[in-house]
This record gives sequence, C-alpha cells and structure tokens, in this order.
Amino acid sequence: MKLITLVFIAFVLSSLAPTKAVVVRVEEEEKVVCIVTDLRVCLPAVEAGSQPSVQCCGKLKEQLSCLCGYLKIPSFTQYVSSGKAQKVLTTCGIPIPKC
Repeated sequence: MKLITLVFIAFVLSSLAPTKAVVVRVEEEEKVVCIVTDLRVCLPAVEAGSQPSVQCCGKLKEQLSCLCGYLKIPSFTQYVSSGKAQKVLTTCGIPIPKC
C-alpha cells in the first residue's frame, strides 16, 4: 500500500512541476521521474557538437536511467542516438546506453 501511495504522489508531483525531476525514495532506493524537458540545457551541445555545460552533465547523470526510454520516443530518437549526442555523453563521463 505504501508503494502505491508513493507512486501516486510521484505522479501528481510530476504533473504539477513538469520542468523539475523528482526523486522519490522507495524503500532505500532512489527513483528518478523522467522529464525530458529537463534536458533542454543539453540541446545546444547536442545540436552543435560543442562542449556540454556543467548543468547539462548534471541533468544527464540525474536522468541516466531514463535514456533508454527516450530512445523509444520517435521525436527524441534523433537527439539521443546521434553522434553528437554520444559525444556529449562521453564528455560528461556517461556510458552510451545499450538498450
């Protein structure tokens, strides 16, 4: 019952604050609510192939578990799977997801 309540609270919080990632603690595990708009700070680096910002790397590390899910969204696939995106991941010290 507690798990269902926490999931419901996380869902409500994510719908109220769509620009913030919400970390929910469930029985000593941290779960990140995936919010793709949080990665907007990475868009300049992905589009231009430039150096990612500290904020970009932080958001990518925060949402590492979300990347495979983003690959399943057709409108985001080009950004997540491009060579420039892989360069950003590598620069931030994040392994390329194998989904």
